[in-house]
Amino acid sequence: MSRLTLARKISLYVVLGFGAITMLVPFLWMLSTSVKQPSEVFSTGGGIKWLPEHFFWRDRVVNGVRIRAWWGNYPDAWNEINFLRLYLSSIFVAVVGTFGQVLTSSMAAYAFARLRFPGRDKLFFAYLATMMVPGSVTMIPVFVIMRHLHWINTYQALIVPGLFSAYGTFMLRQFFMGLPSELEDAAKIDGSGYIGIWSRVILPLSKPALATLTTFTFMGFWGSYMWPLVVTITEELRTLPIGLKYFVGQHSTNYTQLMAGSVIALIPVLILFIFNQRYFVEGIKLSGMKA
Repeated sequence: MSRLTLARKISLYVVLGFGAITMLVPFLWMLSTSVKQPSEVFSTGGGIKWLPEHFFWRDRVVNGVRIRAWWGNYPDAWNEINFLRLYLSSIFVAVVGTFGQVLTSSMAAYAFARLRFPGRDKLFFAYLATMMVPGSVTMIPVFVIMRHLHWINTYQALIVPGLFSAYGTFMLRQFFMGLPSELEDAAKIDGSGYIGIWSRVILPLSKPALATLTTFTFMGFWGSYMWPLVVTITEELRTLPIGLKYFVGQHSTNYTQLMAGSVIALIPVLILFIFNQRYFVEGIKLSGMKA
């Protein structure tokens, strides 16, 4: 290995390591703050205090029995708001919305990638052009449609507008176009129709792309704040990002409970990413084999 190649590798590792540390620092501060005393969030001079002097334990009475809660900010954050209701509402919206968007995107992508019909490419580019329209521009028209459908303050308003995605259709279409057409021809010879080819041939071969779209879509539904705030009225339909806002007051912010709630809210996203990570690796292997 030449000195130039070694220097390039070292430089690459330094840059990647710096980038990784930069992205990890906010998460580390979030974890650290979630176990602090409220007085330990900031130092005396007003700066950030990175490490707690001691973990925050608190004695509490449950059903007449005194117990010692582990990391007191977490049960405090859980009990401060209707956390379980918000959590279940967010999971329902994110799961149903993700399933619906992946379903519609995969069907549209299959039509644009494999089927032949007049105006296919023009229709696809017109659909793709909607990606250039900011979401804030379409928010009011969509809200008016939801109001005329009497869907305000319902799960339909939270889920249905996000079921269709030009980005998801584009990404899956590009992946579908790279699949060998011989498998599709063999399925046609066996008597499979378009639905059978889509469900039994295309989708099983597209797990890396589907896993990627599932992860991005779930994160989008899970972290959505503005749209649920606009279309929901009652607390029963509010999602977790809106619930975390309750820890931010007009004159002060309860950082310890806010960070504890944020850590709890991060768990489903981490689980989904860990589960789908193997499909990302599989996609890299398949790309290398094709190359």
